[in-house]
Amino acid sequence: MAGLMKKSYSIALIPGDGTGPEVTREAVKVLEVASQKFGFKLNYTNYDVGGERYLKTGETLPDSAIEELRKHHSIFLGAIGHPDVKPGILEVGILLKARFALDQYINLRPVKLYRTEDCPLKGKEPKDVDFVVIRENTGGIYTGVGGVVQKGTDMEIATQVMVYGRPVVDRCMKYAYEYTRRRNKKNMLTLVHKCNVLTHCGDLWVRAHKEMGDRDYPEIKQDYNHVDACTMWFVKQPEWYDVIVTENLFGDIITDIAAIIQGGLGVAAGGNINPEGVSMFEPMGGSAPKYTGKNVINPIAAIAAAGMMLDTLGETEAAIAIDKAVTGTLNGGKIQSLAAGRMGMGTTQVGDLIASAV
Repeated sequence: MAGLMKKSYSIALIPGDGTGPEVTREAVKVLEVASQKFGFKLNYTNYDVGGERYLKTGETLPDSAIEELRKHHSIFLGAIGHPDVKPGILEVGILLKARFALDQYINLRPVKLYRTEDCPLKGKEPKDVDFVVIRENTGGIYTGVGGVVQKGTDMEIATQVMVYGRPVVDRCMKYAYEYTRRRNKKNMLTLVHKCNVLTHCGDLWVRAHKEMGDRDYPEIKQDYNHVDACTMWFVKQPEWYDVIVTENLFGDIITDIAAIIQGGLGVAAGGNINPEGVSMFEPMGGSAPKYTGKNVINPIAAIAAAGMMLDTLGETEAAIAIDKAVTGTLNGGKIQSLAAGRMGMGTTQVGDLIASAV
C-alpha cells in the first residue's frame, strides 16, 4: 500500500497586502486542480505577515515565524506593501529578512512572452522573448555594508558598498550553469556586470564565470555584457539571450525591463531560491492597493509563480501543465489585456479559465 500514498508538500502561504490575497486565492485554485490531476497533495499554513499586522503590532517578520517557515517545503507570497506604512519598513523587515535568513541566494526570473500583442517591442513574437535571468540574491550592495557620517550637515557622506566573496559568487554561478544545462536550449550563459568600471567586483565575477565554465561546463557557451549594453540589447534583440547570470543590483534593474518586454508585471513571476533549503515564490507586481477588493487584478503572474514552485518541488509535469494552461488561455482570445481592470473579465474568472485548462 505504501507505494499508493500521495506525495505531500507543506506550503506556507503569505497572502500579504492589497491585492495579494486575491491573486494568492487564484494561484491556490490552480494548484488544487494540478495536485488532484497529477496525484500529490499540498497542505497550506497561512501567515498574516504584512502591512496590517505591522500597523497593529509593530511586527514585521518575527524570528519565530522564520523558524516556522524553515519547516515548510516551500513558501508562496502574494504581495507586500501598504500605503500607510513608510516605504522600506516592510521590504527590509519582511522580504529582505526572509531572503537573508533563509539564505535564498538565487532570484530566478523566467522571461517569457505569451502572446505577440502584449510586447511593446515592434515585430517581436513569443519565440523572440524566452530567456531566464538568474540574479544573485543575498550579496552585493543590498547587504547594507556602509554608513552615513555628519548626517544632515553640509558635509554629509553616505556609503553603500558592493560586497562579494568568492563562495557567494561561485554558488550562484554553479546554479546558473546547471540551470543552463538543464534548460538545454541555446546552452549559453551570459554574465552581466560592469567590469570595465567596477574593476574589483566585476573582475571576480568574470573570473568565476570563465574558470567554472572552462572546468565543468565546456559544452556551454560563455557570453558577457556590460549592464548598460544589456539594457539596450533586451530592447533591440531579446532573442539573443538564453540564461543570464548577474549580481544583485544589476539583476534588480534588468528584470524590470525584462518584465515589460514580456507583457508587464501582470505576467512576471519569480522565485527566491535556496537550492538546499526552503524557497519562496511570488508574482512581481506588488500589492497594487488601489485595486484591492475590486476583482480586477491580473492573477496570471501569481499562477505562473505557483507553477515555478511546483517545478522546484520536483512536480515538473504539473508545472508544465500550468505553463501550457496559461499560454493557451492567453491565446484563447477571451483575455483582452494584461492590465488590471482591462482584462475584459474579473480576477476570479481568469483563475477559473486557467484552472479548467489545467
